[in-house]
Amino acid sequence: MKIIIAGAGAVGTHLARLLSRDHQDCVLIDEDENRLEGLDTECDIMTLQGSPTSIKTLKDAGIANADLFVGVTPDESRNMNSCIIAHAMGAKKTVARIDNYEYLAPTLEPFFHKLGIDSLIYPEVLAAIDIANGLKMSWVRQRWDVHGGALVMLGVKLRDTSEILNQPLKNLCGPEDPYHIVAIKRGDDTIIPSGNDMLFTGDLAYFMTTKEYIPYIRKLSGKEHYADVKNVIIMGGGKTTVRAVLAAPDYMNIKIIEEDGKRCERLNALLNNTNAMIIHGDGRNVSLLIEEGIENTQAFVALTENAETNILACLTAKKLGVRKTIAMVENLDYVSMAEGLDIGTIINKKTIAASHIYQMMLDADASNLRSLMMADSDVVEFVAAQGSRVTKKPVKSLGLPFGVTIGGLVRNDQGILVNGNSQIEAGDSVMVFCHEQDLKKVEKFFKSHTLW
Repeated sequence: MKIIIAGAGAVGTHLARLLSRDHQDCVLIDEDENRLEGLDTECDIMTLQGSPTSIKTLKDAGIANADLFVGVTPDESRNMNSCIIAHAMGAKKTVARIDNYEYLAPTLEPFFHKLGIDSLIYPEVLAAIDIANGLKMSWVRQRWDVHGGALVMLGVKLRDTSEILNQPLKNLCGPEDPYHIVAIKRGDDTIIPSGNDMLFTGDLAYFMTTKEYIPYIRKLSGKEHYADVKNVIIMGGGKTTVRAVLAAPDYMNIKIIEEDGKRCERLNALLNNTNAMIIHGDGRNVSLLIEEGIENTQAFVALTENAETNILACLTAKKLGVRKTIAMVENLDYVSMAEGLDIGTIINKKTIAASHIYQMMLDADASNLRSLMMADSDVVEFVAAQGSRVTKKPVKSLGLPFGVTIGGLVRNDQGILVNGNSQIEAGDSVMVFCHEQDLKKVEKFFKSHTLW
């Protein structure tokens, strides 16, 4: 595939790195030559200095043969205009990064499609959904609901209180059990497990289950003593915070601590009809946190633009007794450090946004792709095509690549856990867990036989 990316910022460069891993024909455009410096040698991509709304620049990039054009500059209008121009010049699909929530209304999809914009992406909204899902359960590091909760993926840090430690998985989650362990993060290693693998204290285990068995997973994980989240403190009042508050359940009491007085006024206006209280101050100030009731707070969320500040603030909150902490860490170099310090949930907008865009490149019908950043692996929702290889044999006989597992499927809106004897049918939405580098290999199993 030929992909052209406009904007060598955080999302654009991360997406370019993903594409270079797959040896895609990728061109990265930016007006600032300094942003492009070294990227063409670091990644197997071509860089081009120029404006994404320039006809000449787009021609030089090969827009007429582009399968996908992605506009992810900091300027929403430029992204949308460049997509419209790219579409008119021959790009098959276009994606624009935006920061106007109004544009995401489903009723506007046909309007934007007619203009030549196939998909809109708002990274702060995607991050906010992850944050809101994480807040719903204090004992879970990551939660992902598939088809409205027909299937649920839970990432849980295992402590000594867990009932499922030091036993082969084949003895724990057989065909009749209501959950599967689909991935394990252990130190710097990610394991897509087999029946002989075991779970140990300190592992981050990813469970696939159905909604009614969430309490059972909580018991197995030894997390019943974790208090449910009712009171939340958020440090930082940016766009992600606003969207997270609007996505949070109504029963949560949320306090936002923001240093900028003018931004506090704006937050009061934006969140006037919510349970959020806006506090002007420094969220790193321990006296302020105590004054605002940190001892009765079940979750602390650090969403400033500074990764170091967010990590340190979460560590402080943990020392003050908060069990659930969430930190926005935009610098990928700090992610492993945050994990090593046992910061709870880590949010990275660029990996979330890049995964959303990346799924549009897959030839098979992939309706959802999530990067399990902390586990260095992907979970993808593939729809099995009529006549595809995955429908020909039971799962155990498919010959899936080593390190790939199918956690579950949704058929007629019902979640079903998959085992080796399961037979996948055309139209099933199937949850596949694999290392990032195996994604293109896996998609071949779900294509129509006419695409093999």
